[in-house]
Amino acid sequence: MSIPGSAISLLLTGGQQPIPIDYLIVAGGGGGGSGAFTANNGGGGGAGGFLTSTSFTVTPGTTYTVTVGAGGAVNAGGSNSVFATITATGGGKGGGLSPAVVGGNGGSGGGGGPASPNTGGTGISGQGFNGANGTTTSPFNGGGGGGAGEAGNTDAVGYGGDGLASSITGSSVFYAGGGGGGSDSPVGIGGDGGGGNSGAYLGPNSTAGAVNTGGGGGGGASQGSQLNGSAGGSGIVVLRYSDTYPAAASTTGSPTITTSGGYRIYKFNGSGSITF
Repeated sequence: MSIPGSAISLLLTGGQQPIPIDYLIVAGGGGGGSGAFTANNGGGGGAGGFLTSTSFTVTPGTTYTVTVGAGGAVNAGGSNSVFATITATGGGKGGGLSPAVVGGNGGSGGGGGPASPNTGGTGISGQGFNGANGTTTSPFNGGGGGGAGEAGNTDAVGYGGDGLASSITGSSVFYAGGGGGGSDSPVGIGGDGGGGNSGAYLGPNSTAGAVNTGGGGGGGASQGSQLNGSAGGSGIVVLRYSDTYPAAASTTGSPTITTSGGYRIYKFNGSGSITF
């Protein structure tokens, strides 16, 4: 069973030459804000921070810690993901129940609610974008959460910002999409990369950010059973290196191990260890 938010140890013992690796580190997405009566829709959760590199080296015989960040609960920010000394910051929470209507800061910012102060949260440069402000006029949308590729509300009012694609696993996959902001109507659509959709009055309930994408959770609507926001999606850490280096001698826990395109690929969804 994968356990987002727990630590993983990576032990490299295959010779003394530094090993060049590529990495993808995505933090947990922020939870969407819950709505409240009187047209207070919740903001979408911000996506978890997205970091990638093709120029990192690891030292054989050294143990590296990897942490996969958990998605934030409703009205809460996501948790950080860490590899070695590199930290991707959890996504900001969506603005929710009055007076806590301001979107949270994070890897990407959460969307604000529609009551003053209605501001979206701030993203971190190089990891994600800002959440959108909530709208203070009809239809009183919560702001879309920011994504790794664009700010909330870029595509339409209440839409979560799109994430970014990575091909580190051998195929192109989007990660770190922002959650949609709640609305009287229509639904706020989550951003590409696992962003959850919002709830809408007399419409569907909000949906959570997708597991192991860092997507933000959808914001709740203003009335009825659609009030509740949804949790953010857990993060992910992926490491790959040339298959000219030896395969790992043993692994425990949850890593998915593949060989593709001349690389050995280790995808961590939760806790475990690996020894080369």
